[in-house]
Amino acid sequence: MAEGHRTWTEEQIDAVLGRFADGFSHQRRSPLLHSPAEYGLAHEDVSFPSRDGVPLEGWFIPAPGSNKLVIANHPMGFTRSGMPTHLEPWHSEWAASGNGFEVDFVPDYVILHGAGYNVLAYDLRNHGLSGAANGGITSSGIFEARDVAGSVAYARSHPDLRDMTIGLFSRCLGAGSTFAAMKQFPEVFEPVRCLVAPQPVTARVIVERRLEAIGLGDRIDDFEQRIVQRTGIGFAARNVREWAGHVSVPTYLYQVRDDVLTHPSDVQAMFDNIPVWEKTLHWIEGTTARWDGYLEFQRRPEPMLDWFTKYMV
Repeated sequence: MAEGHRTWTEEQIDAVLGRFADGFSHQRRSPLLHSPAEYGLAHEDVSFPSRDGVPLEGWFIPAPGSNKLVIANHPMGFTRSGMPTHLEPWHSEWAASGNGFEVDFVPDYVILHGAGYNVLAYDLRNHGLSGAANGGITSSGIFEARDVAGSVAYARSHPDLRDMTIGLFSRCLGAGSTFAAMKQFPEVFEPVRCLVAPQPVTARVIVERRLEAIGLGDRIDDFEQRIVQRTGIGFAARNVREWAGHVSVPTYLYQVRDDVLTHPSDVQAMFDNIPVWEKTLHWIEGTTARWDGYLEFQRRPEPMLDWFTKYMV
């Protein structure tokens, strides 16, 4: 195999696939480097149980006088605060794909708060400050779906939140987890009015793209074997496209069209599978960096805010 002009031995390939499989299966926890207090937002640190009891940590940012609540989660390897990809070791892992810059999600909450929304932002299991579960593995949404369901259940049971209109802002892994939760726990989402979902992705697609980038695109099956050995879950079970067929609320998807870590056809297939009429897919042009998709809301929030406004009446 070759990476550029370099020839790899089978032993070297095995080592590379093993390290990648380790990192994919058990995500390094990112720190919470930012908080709403930096931006002058009053907030409360909250903790609530996932559907299966895993403790989830989050922020509640109140908007006095508002009866609307947006519940936000995050991509794989991130936290409610974002990802410090400008720092090591995250920078070295992502810079080659053009994603070596920081993502700070707190400005998203500032915008939502300014638009009149209460915000509940939380860390998924095995991420940020939330509890460890399932041996610490990342399941591409299978187990994380319980966290999404837990966040909605928490809002419906909290005396100050139970009567609020709910919208979901579910990013990447969080989006796939939301699709899975709507399949596993459809009754939980009856009070949810709409979903904004940046950049959901199928595990096999993003892994293939990352392997192709290092000249190992033909070793996807070998890599999957390593994932199964570490997690017990192959790519077929991590079926975000199929889960999209269970989405039950008006949904706004957006995605970097030329994202080097995926293919446009992946998100297009999810969008096509969503069975509701009220849906939109917006393509972000002019960049190949996936992280630009995560920053799109704070750069151009109007279409997403319009979506929340339209359906959270």
